[in-house]
Amino acid sequence: MSRDTLNRGIALMIAACFTFAMQDGISRHLAGEYNVFMVVMIRYWFFAAFVLVVAARKAGGLRAAAATAQPMLQITRGLLLIAEICVTVVAFVMLGLIPTHAIFASFPLIIAALSGPVLGEKVGPWRWGAIGVGFLGILVILRPGVAVFEPEALIALGAAFLWAIYGILTRLAARRDTSATSFFWTGTVGAVGMTVVGLWFWEPMRGPDWGWMAVLCVTGALGHWLLIRCYELVEASAVQPFAYFQLVFVTMMAIPVFGETLETNVAIGAAMVIGAGLVAAWRERRAERAATS
Repeated sequence: MSRDTLNRGIALMIAACFTFAMQDGISRHLAGEYNVFMVVMIRYWFFAAFVLVVAARKAGGLRAAAATAQPMLQITRGLLLIAEICVTVVAFVMLGLIPTHAIFASFPLIIAALSGPVLGEKVGPWRWGAIGVGFLGILVILRPGVAVFEPEALIALGAAFLWAIYGILTRLAARRDTSATSFFWTGTVGAVGMTVVGLWFWEPMRGPDWGWMAVLCVTGALGHWLLIRCYELVEASAVQPFAYFQLVFVTMMAIPVFGETLETNVAIGAAMVIGAGLVAAWRERRAERAATS
């Protein structure tokens, strides 16, 4: 992989992080005004349409994209993702964007901890040490036993666990299915699942908020397109450290737009979590290189 290709991959990852940060801010606004299930349902309708268009343009079309030998695993992935998105958006409203993302940044460490018993991958002492430091960082953010501890923070931690389990299931699915197939099932199953739930919570939406909903749908599709292009150029492990830019972009938006503040314990805890995540990513990349060579 050339330096130019790597730089393009990094630029695409950072652009995707910025797009997803904007998506999170709009989700925070809409979910504060309307039912979370309805907001996520409409977002998924557009996402499913995007997935179908992408699948139809690839070799073999929709039939090839839908072909899988493990439909129950793919359905479970899709349903788990919609649950994670709903829980995350609830955390945005109840806890705030900054602390939610600070806690959510622990998901690579949760994946690393689960990859041993679930996937049979070797987790060495460096990665276990990083996992330990990362979870100490979570404790710094949560401040258990302190009077100002917010129970809502556990919602964000739950979202991180759901996303980590989704990541583990995605790795399992990748052993027999292509990324295009997993992407197809993620969008279609998610749209069906959210429609079954979300239609029961439909409520009228004001005109300006329909505009924000349209932007939310576009940013969701654009963010995934940027990620697809990024992973077509470079390995995921090569650009994973730059995914933490999303927390930076969210912080820059949340303070002036939503009046949030960056608490000292959140800043320290997030630094510990991100630092531990970078160490874990570095060790995983070294292990991949050693296995390849």
